[in-house]
Amino acid sequence: MIQGISEWLPISSTAHLKLTGYYFGLTVTPLFNIILHLGTLAVVVFFFRKEVKGILLALLHRDFNSENGILIPRIIVASIFTAIISLTYIIFLRESLGALPIIAVTFIIGATMVYSTKFAKETNENLPYKTAILMGLAQGLAIFPGLSRSGITIATALLLGQKRKNAFKFSFLLSIPAIIGDFIVEAYSERKMILTDGIGGIEVIAGVAAAVIAGYFALTLLSKVIQGRKFHYFAYYTWILGIALLILTVGFNI
Repeated sequence: MIQGISEWLPISSTAHLKLTGYYFGLTVTPLFNIILHLGTLAVVVFFFRKEVKGILLALLHRDFNSENGILIPRIIVASIFTAIISLTYIIFLRESLGALPIIAVTFIIGATMVYSTKFAKETNENLPYKTAILMGLAQGLAIFPGLSRSGITIATALLLGQKRKNAFKFSFLLSIPAIIGDFIVEAYSERKMILTDGIGGIEVIAGVAAAVIAGYFALTLLSKVIQGRKFHYFAYYTWILGIALLILTVGFNI
């Protein structure tokens, strides 16, 4: 449920899973974590099934001028920038930037960016490559625990003048190749542990079902919140969480 809710709301699923594990003693095995991500991937594909179908048909017919077809090269270019940043983090920074005080700071940074969308003005009907690239870079930065993928990509689009509906749609269409790529990288890097993972089938089914159901409702809620111009409200939650975490991890140690 935590994975399903926090994966799509702008509150950072990675950070919430880390905090849950740290404060409640819950652990997620590599295999289970990977399977849960496939569950949340299924949610976004189903939610945007019309757009996904349109993109696949446009790709099949090499039609890059239709409403869905023009998104294909933009998704590809943006995904390249996402991959560069993500792989850099995984190779060089993962072990050093997962501490709780750092997560607290990234919570606050992410919340500030989400709140800034309150002042964004919708001026662009189309999605220029510049916006797609910056959203790809933002998605790559979301690999840092505490920075929400949906939060930072949607905020980037809105601050660049994108229509709310377009920002929401492109953000989540862009997440599909990112989740698939993350699945491949995690499956490969954890391949030895996966082979020895003793997780049972009932746990897998229960976990995926909970992630799918919670994820669908979270995505539906986010859609309504964005259209209602209340996206910045999520900043209050992550601000409070970030400040509280900073006090718990740094303040009490002074």
